Amino acid sequence: MKKILVTRKLLNSNEEKLKKLYDVKLNSNDELYSQKKLIEISQGCDGILSALTDKLDKETINLLPDSVKILSNFAVGFGNIDLEAAKKRNITVTNTPEVLTDATAEIGILLILGACRRASEGIEGARAGDWKWSANYLIGKQLTGSRLGILGMGRIGQKIARIAKSLGMIIHYHNRSKLNSEKEQGAIYHEKLESLLSVSDVLSVCCPASKETINLINKDSLELLPKGAVVTNVARGDIVDDEALIDALNRRKVYAVGLDVYKNEPNLNPGYLKHKSAFILPHLGSATKETRTAMANLAIDNITEFFQTGACKNKVN
Repeated sequence: MKKILVTRKLLNSNEEKLKKLYDVKLNSNDELYSQKKLIEISQGCDGILSALTDKLDKETINLLPDSVKILSNFAVGFGNIDLEAAKKRNITVTNTPEVLTDATAEIGILLILGACRRASEGIEGARAGDWKWSANYLIGKQLTGSRLGILGMGRIGQKIARIAKSLGMIIHYHNRSKLNSEKEQGAIYHEKLESLLSVSDVLSVCCPASKETINLINKDSLELLPKGAVVTNVARGDIVDDEALIDALNRRKVYAVGLDVYKNEPNLNPGYLKHKSAFILPHLGSATKETRTAMANLAIDNITEFFQTGACKNKVN
């Protein structure tokens, strides 16, 4: 029976499934393993069911035991894994695409609504009990008729576009390539990012994290937005230059932000905490029981498919 290390605690149903299939090392306390400990406890294991919180960089991967043949990442993203290092060691890396599209898109819409309608300030006022209705109390931005720029029109971006369109938003997008008309659903394609930014009353960051997208939203790109634009990020924190975005908030170039992901999670830049117009969530994108169960099941199935066939349709390296 293959031996599998599971680096983070999963839902009970997923762990029970693993126990039936493999000799598993579970993380019952949901401890965040150091790189050193991860290497130590992976000794004798055939595979690792990893999480985004695991830093599987070149140094860590090079010290994994030769027995490890697969890193099945419990996420659609895989920026925590050095793919080149894994490939050199003949370690397959897989992810969990498609199953978290709906849940993450819902959070993407929540970020847009929360930032545009000043939800953080509203919640604070309601809890304090010191609010008083008036005609101009917490006036926000209405979505109807506003232009939504989607950076990265993959599965999540397309789902956000469909929901936003139903709310009366006009959809623009920038992607590596133009989508077919069925997937576009009337959205306007921009070949250049600069063009998209210039028409984005609301910007929704949905693109994958990569070397090319690190700090893609920076001081220069933020200046291309219309004054008073709203910036939201449901993708990865590395895509946004925090200092530049906070500066844009300070100058009122950016009206508000809606964020679910950050650099150095959970230690987000304290500059966001100083802004009432920052609607911030603790990385809840895929946080529904249905989605987390499906993600873990897919991560398990990826391992099973790999050991049964030597390949996996969700292989990313």
